[in-house]
Amino acid sequence: MVRTVATVILGMVVLASPPATGQATRSSSANATPSDWKQVEAAMGRPGQIQPGDVIRFGLPRRDLHVVLDGIEIKPALALGSWVAFKRDGGAAMVMGDLVLTEDEVEPVMMKLQEGGVHESAVHNHLMGESPHVMYLHIASHGDAVPMAKAIHQALALTKTPGPDAGPAAPPAAEPGFDQKQVEQILGHAGKINAGVLQIGVPRSESITDAGMIVPPSMGVATALNFQSTGSGKAAITGDFVLLGGEVNPVIQALRQNGIAVTALHSHMLMEEPRLFFVHFWANDDATKLAKGLRTALDLTNSAK
Repeated sequence: MVRTVATVILGMVVLASPPATGQATRSSSANATPSDWKQVEAAMGRPGQIQPGDVIRFGLPRRDLHVVLDGIEIKPALALGSWVAFKRDGGAAMVMGDLVLTEDEVEPVMMKLQEGGVHESAVHNHLMGESPHVMYLHIASHGDAVPMAKAIHQALALTKTPGPDAGPAAPPAAEPGFDQKQVEQILGHAGKINAGVLQIGVPRSESITDAGMIVPPSMGVATALNFQSTGSGKAAITGDFVLLGGEVNPVIQALRQNGIAVTALHSHMLMEEPRLFFVHFWANDDATKLAKGLRTALDLTNSAK
């Protein structure tokens, strides 16, 4: 992640002077503080969703991609959902995000972000064996919100990421194709259906900070458990566990013992406290069976109950 003034996940920096030369300082001047999130929405070229803690989050699902893994076409909400989130930081803002990219999009996006003063904190896989292969570029920064949003928008313009929906509102969520209530009961947390995928977020019990700022769960520090129906009560699952170092191997062992493959272990940030690691997973089996396996691993973490 980013360390303001001295050093700088998904780490980025936007400068107060020429954007590619240094870290932005926090400013209380009028032209450094967006009057409201509407300016950021305009710079991003799409509306965002207000989250608790004065956060605005932009969902950027890669509906243009048709990715198949183990014969399953992955819905964007399962594992192809780019996102960017901003939180107020005095007279400036903190931004974090995770951009889903094809291999040929990675280099131009990285270059455009850095030209705009936005630094990367991680570039890696989340899945294994998918076709076509996708990469995940994580970002984080402290600076003026509007210039950061413009830089991100310009970088996304170099990809085939679809623009915001202009059509009618989506129909009410359909039944997920497995016993949602039982899955939620097993995991001890309620979720929501998003574009055909049950998404459950489990925050950690600790406060996570970056550059002295508390990072809310909506900015990428909550364990994500996603279920996509594959028929007959089965589901493909993926997501990531947000872990302290001492939790990593017990969680990996618990997942593998329950038939859940571990597909990646890495960091998403650079300067967070406490230090976090992210374990990604994949399986396709009976949804309640997989929920029990995920719960076994979840119980080994210091997560919210």
